[in-house]
Amino acid sequence: MLQSRSVGGGKMDLVSTEAMGYNSWTEYSHGSPLEAKVILITGGARRVGAAMARELAARGCQLALHYRHSAAEAERLAQEIRAQWGSSVLLLPGDLLDPQTPTRLIEACQEHFGGLDGLVHNASLFVPSPWETLTLAQWEEMEGIHLRAPLFLSQAAWPLLRARRGNIVSLVDVQAELPLRGHLAYSVSKAGLLALSRALAKELGPEVRVNCVSPGVALWAEGIDPPDGDRAGYLSRTALQREGTPEDIAKAVAYLLLDAPYVTGHNLVVDGGRMLY
Repeated sequence: MLQSRSVGGGKMDLVSTEAMGYNSWTEYSHGSPLEAKVILITGGARRVGAAMARELAARGCQLALHYRHSAAEAERLAQEIRAQWGSSVLLLPGDLLDPQTPTRLIEACQEHFGGLDGLVHNASLFVPSPWETLTLAQWEEMEGIHLRAPLFLSQAAWPLLRARRGNIVSLVDVQAELPLRGHLAYSVSKAGLLALSRALAKELGPEVRVNCVSPGVALWAEGIDPPDGDRAGYLSRTALQREGTPEDIAKAVAYLLLDAPYVTGHNLVVDGGRMLY
């Protein structure tokens, strides 16, 4: 049975109109087992985020899926997951550039699930930012999504993750180490996320593991071709000479979340050999 629940007023106003532009959060539940891992994914409604949600649901996890604008996609995904795997899915709208959003997301997970086992920093923004025309606003938006939000969301989640000896996985990019021409703010902010994840592995151990996944081409950016040539030319500079899939990335994330208890501070590159070039 699909259930909708509104939370309003006072301390438990978890998804307020003022803060997030919505006045409700939505639960899709089908009696998931109490021992199931609870995973929060930012940007979890579409593309690679949706692939991760499906993979983790298939592995028996309960999910909190954050999204910003993709309400319709989030609702369709939640219904699909509930129908196919019977997982409980909590949908959480919010703007990660709002300083209050990290606390509200974690409070919602605590209120609904009673805790948190894993946090996936997947929300991302990929737009060109040529050096000659880069503005402070463009930089702050990119840094806010890729670095500031993961930092303070991790800080908010830390008590819950520590209580369950949970872990964090950040979606970085091979362009963090191979900067992409014409995308300075993106490349530098993703490099910052890689550094943040390694630093957090030291700060939060031994109770909480922290790792990264760096995709190559798993899904082409919408409406944007590679700046250094066409897609075929880009793929020719990979060892496997082909693109990957969102499912490749989802399986890597699931491995680090669920099957790698002695792995922390690691950047798992899933790029078909792009880093070799």
